[in-house]
Amino acid sequence: MKRVFGVAISGNCYKVRLALEQLRLPYEWVEVDMMNDGTHTPEFLAMNPNAKVPVLEIEPGKWLPESDAILYYLAEGTALLPAERFARAQVLQWMFFEQYSHEPYIAVARFIVKFLEPTHPRRAELPRLRERGHQALAVMESHLGTRTFFVGNRYSIADIALYAYTHAAPEAGFDMTPYPAVRSWLKRVEASPGFVPMAGTA
Repeated sequence: MKRVFGVAISGNCYKVRLALEQLRLPYEWVEVDMMNDGTHTPEFLAMNPNAKVPVLEIEPGKWLPESDAILYYLAEGTALLPAERFARAQVLQWMFFEQYSHEPYIAVARFIVKFLEPTHPRRAELPRLRERGHQALAVMESHLGTRTFFVGNRYSIADIALYAYTHAAPEAGFDMTPYPAVRSWLKRVEASPGFVPMAGTA
């Protein structure tokens, strides 16, 4: 059985759990106490020297970090990853977009708002993070205006990757009113077979 080392309220970790649940793959969840240096223990650093969750233990001594790499590994040979070459590249395109143009702004803003004190100096970052986050949401809105899902009008790991922090964007102070196509897409993801909510949002 595969094991996931993660933090239940993390969107990056939630991606992995959602994929596992929707693929009906058995797994064990190991909660990591990230706020108390749980990712800096010798045991964790042996799995991921970058000291970040999630990490998928495929078998004893064989570990795979990085949420989107884990999604790609789990989806291989399933309906969550297209077989056609260009469509697969498009899935990667949106997963790279998520990690470079979306997650660094929406997820970081959520962390600051949800987990740091109201007087924390990092609050000063929020205007810039929200500006860039809205830019990412606008790109998604434009793309989804004529599509059901991100690639080939079929649900895929591109949707899982982008759903994780998009649905939690209001927790970071993002007004989702200007994004009706995105809001409709969120509902479609939530209606997909085997869907489970992120911890703390049910």
